[in-house]
Amino acid sequence: MLWCRMTELLASAENRLEQILADAIALIEVESPSADHVAVARSADAVTALLAERLGARAEQIVLGGSTHVLARWGAETRLLLLGHHDTVWPLGTLARIPAAVTDGVLRGPGAVDMKGGLAVAIHALGLLRERGGDAALDGVTLLITGDEELGSPSSRELIEQTAAGALATLVLEAGGDAGELKVERKGVSLYRVEAEGRAAHAGLEPEKGVNAGVALAHAIIAIAALHGSEPGLSVVPTRAAIGTTTNTVPAAASVSVDVRSHSAAAQERLDAAIRAIAPAVPGSALRVEGGINRLPLEAGASAALFAEAHRLATVLGLPELRGIAVGGASDGNFTAGLGVPTLDGIGVWGGGAHAENEHAVVAGFAPRTALVAALVQSVLGGGNHAGSR
Repeated sequence: MLWCRMTELLASAENRLEQILADAIALIEVESPSADHVAVARSADAVTALLAERLGARAEQIVLGGSTHVLARWGAETRLLLLGHHDTVWPLGTLARIPAAVTDGVLRGPGAVDMKGGLAVAIHALGLLRERGGDAALDGVTLLITGDEELGSPSSRELIEQTAAGALATLVLEAGGDAGELKVERKGVSLYRVEAEGRAAHAGLEPEKGVNAGVALAHAIIAIAALHGSEPGLSVVPTRAAIGTTTNTVPAAASVSVDVRSHSAAAQERLDAAIRAIAPAVPGSALRVEGGINRLPLEAGASAALFAEAHRLATVLGLPELRGIAVGGASDGNFTAGLGVPTLDGIGVWGGGAHAENEHAVVAGFAPRTALVAALVQSVLGGGNHAGSR
């Protein structure tokens, strides 16, 4: 009976493929660059309308910091959070150059893989369950689709954490690996701005009266860069820098931004202490460190049980063996994992070219992923490893 029911689930997803793709295209065609709040609001309207049409859901729109987020709940308690975003990195007008369309077995368009294809998968996965058991089959599900993820989730982070608190699990509809792997580890992110303070003086007349903040910063950058690779998987990268004000003045101020990624929260803490301990190398100068840990890592332990269940369900569904990968990029799943909520990422569609001109999602992955998400939702709501067999 189990195999029959899972086969039915996959077959139903395959029967929906044309509609899933059409819905993904409809979402892509409402362009939503993160910083354009008007465009993001239009996109939120499109998401809200699709939820009503496909799931009969009365979704709530929540505007924070100008960004519009969409929240749909089934039941009073969040037992399972489905998490995604509808904003993209693409400016208005990109569709004229990269239209949303299926060609040669892939779906193209701005946001196709990151992550409007994943939103369509999530909505239809819930639709499969609702089709079989009505709204009661979704009791305990919350779907949160944010509007500022590509900016680092400045307004939605608190909403995400409040919504996820106490949940049994979070499934993140970000794209999978290039071959459909699930993302079982994500590095944590720390962001810093290191400022050097010196003293200005005329560079030609009396440079000896100045304290060169640029030179002080150069020494600091070398010290910062030396921390890169000091622990396994730790990356420490000085990025954007600024020095001085005019070409004939000893610079009184200089600064550099630093991007840090780590698989370990403990390594993040040690790096934080190390970067704050760097002493100014130029007499009379001073260093100031702003920023700190932005997102804790999604460590393997946070995803292990969910991945094992996804692997089992994929086998039951007759899908190719599911694999997991660790990646350096972060997502909103880092926030939920940081709360201690079991979190599985990369459960959306897959393809390649995210944030690039060749962004695309593999059409052959849409139906299998829809069936897998539905099976996982059913398993979590059913209460355990074999809930999907009920």
